Amino acid sequence: MTAEGSDFLQLDIGDAPPGRRSDWLASRLRHAISDGRLPVGSRLPATRALAADLRVSRGVVTEAYQRLVEDGHVAGRGRAGTVVVAAPARTKEQTTPGPPSAGTIFRPAPGIGVFDSLRSTPARIDLSPGVPDLTAFPRTAWLRAERTVLNNLSAADFGYGDPRGAPALRLAIAHWIARTRGITADADDVLIVAGVAQGLGLLAQVLCDTGISEIAVEDPSSLGARQHLHDRRLATPPIRVDDEGVDVAELVRSGAPAVLLTPAHQFPTGVVLGGERRRELMRWAADGGLIIEDDYDAEHRYDRPPVPALRSMLAEQVCYAGSVSKWLAPALRVGWMLVPSRYRDEVVAAKRFADLGNAVLPQLVLAHLMESGEMERQLRFVRKRHRRRRDAMIDALRTHLPDAVVHGAAAGLHLTITFDAEFSDLDFAAAALEQGVKVQPLSWHCQRPMNPGLVLGYGASPASDIAEGIAVLGELRR
Repeated sequence: MTAEGSDFLQLDIGDAPPGRRSDWLASRLRHAISDGRLPVGSRLPATRALAADLRVSRGVVTEAYQRLVEDGHVAGRGRAGTVVVAAPARTKEQTTPGPPSAGTIFRPAPGIGVFDSLRSTPARIDLSPGVPDLTAFPRTAWLRAERTVLNNLSAADFGYGDPRGAPALRLAIAHWIARTRGITADADDVLIVAGVAQGLGLLAQVLCDTGISEIAVEDPSSLGARQHLHDRRLATPPIRVDDEGVDVAELVRSGAPAVLLTPAHQFPTGVVLGGERRRELMRWAADGGLIIEDDYDAEHRYDRPPVPALRSMLAEQVCYAGSVSKWLAPALRVGWMLVPSRYRDEVVAAKRFADLGNAVLPQLVLAHLMESGEMERQLRFVRKRHRRRRDAMIDALRTHLPDAVVHGAAAGLHLTITFDAEFSDLDFAAAALEQGVKVQPLSWHCQRPMNPGLVLGYGASPASDIAEGIAVLGELRR
């Protein structure tokens, strides 16, 4: 199927802002793909023909097509032309009752369903943190690996699996974290879970059963993680985070028996746990403290070398958790944990009674991809794309929000910005959503008062959307 001329755009390029015709055209093409006017498998008009039809230079069309290539929506197929290969995610039409209002979502004390509400609310531009470039999912490699796995499965392999996870994936994870995180582990040390969220819930359940009533957390820290701990009736005393990471002296003074950390790329500030703080933390753990290490965003590094995982230094005092959510897709719901031996049997039992173990087939496919080297190739690919989007966000912030202080730019999938001013970041986020831009207020992730700010994800949005979204924020700050 071939799109003929510009009729499918249903607009005159005279509507485009001066100097931004390529952005405008890319946006119109993106909408046409999203609403089905350009379905997957269809071929875009030749650049020369579309340029003539729109009465613009061929360079405008070529640049717009390149934007769609970078977004993963189209691909050049040589003599076959430029073909639509993936459609942007569309928000389904809402039925009564409609989506919650921005004012309802952005409240000082967000409820347990706040992230579901925010995800389900339509917006032109989504700058929510914690999501990678979903258009980059390696569909072809996944399907190829799935066929290979299926061809080698026996009938018995379709039965119930080991609640700890498929042995092949547990071995692949052991190899993966040895190569990428410097962690020495056997397959028997690895427990496969439905993402870090489930792993945290299972561990919290076990710790509660042993008499632990609180787990200290960084401040600021992930609201979602705190909600999981609160669901298990665990208190979450806040421990200050500064430019060197968590304040270990304050942790010691708190008397908390355990602490949840994101040391490789702290959420949401992006700081890395410094060397002296690591040594202080190791001494605290050696005296009996338990570290829960969420290896958040460890794979996404741009301007700094990797830092070693805490688990690699003191295994029996560190419960380590990782997942593929930030470099493949959250929808897979595949993560892993390495639990200190004194808690391992109880956590495995909790997993068994929770769901009898993750689905086996996706585990085997992922194991094949990890052992074949495909995941390293995928990471190299998405790092380049995420870095370009990060750079686009930084450039836009310099232009439209010059008073914002940017945090955590060296790694990850999000930036945090703060302001030395008195205003409500909840109202700021609500106003942005009213203008069609999704962001998260920093205050959601803080237990104690801090400067107002926003947490801005760049992984899942093309550069043009990022620039437009930040421009909206800039207008709101004027």
